[in-house]
Amino acid sequence: MFVQASILALLTGSACAGTTIWSGSFNPFPNVSVFDEWSWADEVGTYQWYIHGTQPTSHYLALSPKYKNPADTAETNGLMVTIDSTATWNSNMERTELIPQTTQNLGTGNLFYHFSLSTDPTGLNAPDSTLEHQILFFESHFTEIKYGVAPNPTNLQWMVTSQFQWGTPLVPGTWYNFAYDIDFSGQTVGLWFSTGGSPLTKVANNVAASTSTNSEDFHVGVLRIVNTPAPENWYISGVYIENGPITTAIGNGNSTGSGTTTIPTTTPTTTPTTTPTTTSPSSTPTGPTVPEYGQCGGTGYTGPTTCASPYTCKAISPPYYYQCL
Repeated sequence: MFVQASILALLTGSACAGTTIWSGSFNPFPNVSVFDEWSWADEVGTYQWYIHGTQPTSHYLALSPKYKNPADTAETNGLMVTIDSTATWNSNMERTELIPQTTQNLGTGNLFYHFSLSTDPTGLNAPDSTLEHQILFFESHFTEIKYGVAPNPTNLQWMVTSQFQWGTPLVPGTWYNFAYDIDFSGQTVGLWFSTGGSPLTKVANNVAASTSTNSEDFHVGVLRIVNTPAPENWYISGVYIENGPITTAIGNGNSTGSGTTTIPTTTPTTTPTTTPTTTSPSSTPTGPTVPEYGQCGGTGYTGPTTCASPYTCKAISPPYYYQCL
């Protein structure tokens, strides 16, 4: 079964803009009991499964089409990851995480680590914004998504070595698509992002980081710092790693971008608000203007809203993100 899945992953990768060097697709897993086939004595499959609590696997993992981004047509199921007071492993922190099982070198050259995140659209078992969460991270935490931390606890925030770089509000039921743009040779990392089925765009330029991995320390899951009884459910789909140029389309393997796109070095910021801010370009700028690829509007955005000529402010992932193009 896993051999067939590996062949399928390679064939799928050949149709993408880049080359998929490791597929974290959940298609090879008809049910969550298959994750239990992996052990240190028998390292089968595409994921290591050992960072979790004492309950059965079905307590922490679930597979269903409703847990995947509907735009990802390559996936049959998405994964629901659950953490609660039983989900402790080697600490008092709650964590449920999968890790790549592979002989492929996942830490060389310029690679793109893709994944999509969401939560239950009804708000059931919603994440607690008063507690720190570390999501889809490396062991050294040189890049990760965090939730429940400053400067905006209700935002999903991209951190590099625990330093805030970019964020967006977490809205139940919205799918957030990410790709870590990691240059292992140049020791830098950037971020690509979109929502729903929109193509990825580069929202944060590469910054210096101590990029490193042993190819088996990318944590596909969630760590909650404080132990508390309240259960939380996170949805994950579209996990794969590719060489550039990046595949920007969600789910269908067609690329509309390249791995060499650059954006301004100004840091996008967000502040939670209930009213999205949209903008339209002005023909007579009276204040600061936003350069090409800069953020010019979106939920909580408080910066300049007029694009430098000849660019216009366009909806990339409305209502959350607008960009000068």
